[in-house]
Amino acid sequence: MAKSTDPRREIDSEQVKELFAGFSKLSRKERLQRLKEMGALESADIDYILEGAPLSLELAEHFIENAIGYFQIPMGVAANFVIDGRALAIPMAVEETSIVAAASKTAKWIRDNGEIKTQIVGRDIIGQIQIAKVKDFARLQTFLVAEKKNLIEAANRDVAHGLKARGGGVNDIQLRSIDRGDGMQMAVVHVYADPVDAMGANIMNQVCEYLKRPIEAATEETVTMCILSNLVDSKVTRARVVVRGVGGDENSLGARIAEASLFAQKDSYRAATNNKGVLNGIDPILIATGNDWRAVEAGVHSYAARNGRYESITRWHVSGPDLVGEFEAPVIVGVVGGVTKLHPMARIALNILGVNSADELSRICAAVGLVQNLGALRALTTVGIIEGHMKLHIRNLTLGAGATEKEIPYVQRRLEEILALTKRISLSHAVEVLRELRSERVVIKNTSAELPTEVNP
Repeated sequence: MAKSTDPRREIDSEQVKELFAGFSKLSRKERLQRLKEMGALESADIDYILEGAPLSLELAEHFIENAIGYFQIPMGVAANFVIDGRALAIPMAVEETSIVAAASKTAKWIRDNGEIKTQIVGRDIIGQIQIAKVKDFARLQTFLVAEKKNLIEAANRDVAHGLKARGGGVNDIQLRSIDRGDGMQMAVVHVYADPVDAMGANIMNQVCEYLKRPIEAATEETVTMCILSNLVDSKVTRARVVVRGVGGDENSLGARIAEASLFAQKDSYRAATNNKGVLNGIDPILIATGNDWRAVEAGVHSYAARNGRYESITRWHVSGPDLVGEFEAPVIVGVVGGVTKLHPMARIALNILGVNSADELSRICAAVGLVQNLGALRALTTVGIIEGHMKLHIRNLTLGAGATEKEIPYVQRRLEEILALTKRISLSHAVEVLRELRSERVVIKNTSAELPTEVNP
């Protein structure tokens, strides 16, 4: 990954490591100050965040129809990531308690014992021009072969000129034949274009609509649909994680994680949950940066099923003393246009990352998704999902039971004790602990005694 040209980021990985030390124990203002020191935030960003990141309803009216307000999602930063040699704070907008903590913890493990590397393979997104019932496939094919160059030049000149000026644009046209199953043939024209730093959906749809006219005029076929595809197997993102010293015999941590990975590779039921865990790392970044997480999820899931069976998009194996993990899937994102530029928090998120291109953002997403997957597999093969996940979920249960700020620390400690003893925890446990605490308070108040310090910190 190319080093950012942002002068605020002239800070080495060791300095970032020090600034992330004890990050989760800091107050919110202290975290913001640390992010400023590492060059991830500016004073104006901090002021805006501390004001509550206010958004006008007028802005909402521009985003969607029938706007009535905003649904806010907490935004935090995952710490300890070093991706392609670059130390990063990862902005994540997400409501699930364990995700940011798990990502930070696993990233620290990798930072201290391994490495994360990424790459992009391919450049192009895909648009589809469908002819539902083709009359003369050979004639259509002859036309496209003969006129491909002219069609591409016209599309770039009249529609995709902006992409072309930035070094991208339409660069290929291919024809596919699909058996309809009713004795007739379907034709699908694939249009390939490099969207540069845009996600490219809107411009691709326009290109396909533009090419529809000359295709129909020259072939006497009827185009039935023009739409981009979210299965972009022509541009995939890869991430690779190495954790050293955890391999070895079949009882090693690395071997157990590799065995858990094999389960996801071979069983579609497990693969679905495995891939959801990967997207636990990717989706929060997409949401934070104003990208279309639904499109990315569709692409990831369809890519996972490209071999005719739904499979894991990650693979872990032991190589000597090391554990090696790999992610491969399309992660098509943008850093220009749309919400990424209109939403103030999306701009701040992109500034925190310091990315200069859509490819950089895609590679970061892939890396964090793979790291999140490793954290889940590590928990599953050691302490188990209940202890690993529910311990972090205790605060939500405490709040759900109605605990006040003063009551929260005591209730959390009691729930942790219950979890350690019974290996399970639920909202009913939190409600019962809170009821007992308040009953004790009544007794203490009636006897004029002081509230224990652990209850009223």
